[in-house]
Amino acid sequence: MMLPSDPAANLATLIRCPSVTPAEGGALSALEAMLLPLGFSVERPVFSEDGTPEIENLYARLSGNGPHLMFAGHTDVVPVGDEASWTYPPFAAEIAGGQMYGRGAVDMKGGIACFVAAVARHIEKTGRPKGSISFVITGDEEGPAINGTTKLLDWAKSKGESWDAALVGEPTNPDTLGDMIKIGRRGSISATLTINGRQGHAAYPHLADNPVRSIVTLVDALLAPALDGGTADFQPTNLEVTSIDVGNPATNVIPAKATAIFNVRFNDSWNVETLQAEIHNRLDRAARRTKLRQGKPAPVDYELVWRGVPSQVFLTRDEKLIGTLSGSVAAVTGKVPVLSTSGGTSDARFIKDYCPVVEFGLVGQTMHMVDERVALADLETLTQIYERFLADWFG
Repeated sequence: MMLPSDPAANLATLIRCPSVTPAEGGALSALEAMLLPLGFSVERPVFSEDGTPEIENLYARLSGNGPHLMFAGHTDVVPVGDEASWTYPPFAAEIAGGQMYGRGAVDMKGGIACFVAAVARHIEKTGRPKGSISFVITGDEEGPAINGTTKLLDWAKSKGESWDAALVGEPTNPDTLGDMIKIGRRGSISATLTINGRQGHAAYPHLADNPVRSIVTLVDALLAPALDGGTADFQPTNLEVTSIDVGNPATNVIPAKATAIFNVRFNDSWNVETLQAEIHNRLDRAARRTKLRQGKPAPVDYELVWRGVPSQVFLTRDEKLIGTLSGSVAAVTGKVPVLSTSGGTSDARFIKDYCPVVEFGLVGQTMHMVDERVALADLETLTQIYERFLADWFG
């Protein structure tokens, strides 16, 4: 029986499944077909919630006596954009110049393909691992992330599952394999700020209350002073205003309402609750300022609505997990990886509530881009790193 020990062949199979979120696209079926010959039991629970797409997920386990290692990731991919702009069809897995092209090549079907190949090689060389391996794979990482990893973990825990450590195969390396391991992530919160003014004629401002003046004051209070200067493990907290809108095409009409949308990526100086309190305090203080609203009743009439599900900041301190992975990277590549908490969020934000988690995968330079691609040499190198990690962690 042929085992799926070739990462390039595994990846080609996965890329050819058009699993644009929330569609399964055949990707989980392809992964199941790879894992069954390795001795994994496979379940594919489907989760749903009102107002969100139904999502199919995969949980596979190879059971043994010893510690339990989770590998986590996602088979869903972002849309391809303008397909005509691709050099090769985005779901064809064409190889040219030593690289495989396709949506999901690095984010993150490539990481899954390499870990499957690493497990297959480990079994071929040493037999079943001295412990258990599970795959926690969602189809909802690129979507709302409501019916994916968070529910899959709850479902598995309710069946008695527990884990000693987790590895997420997201693309973590900025330039070359071996650059970076992610050992934590900043938290993230988003909100919509709405200013309620009074509509009127631009020539008669005393009869109106211009919300644009107010929103400038309140946004300024959000942006300055800086929320912090960073910590030993994290870069400074950053608030970005991503939209300001009044929906007003007229030049002679003072609008009735103005809105701003912002996102904050925060370090371990804060948690969700303390940061939300700080933002409310800043807005309350700014709402009483009259510099731009002289003669207008104060305070500014504003509403703040938190959007989506916030993510807490976290930092992994598990020496065995981090040390073993760092050693495996160094042994294969000759490089000592930087331990980083930079970048956005990932499903590690859910996994950290169940066990220590780190992230390591391919080079992410082309993720979400037209002509997303991965070097075949990198697939082989990552497979060797994962294989070394399995041997050392279970050893």
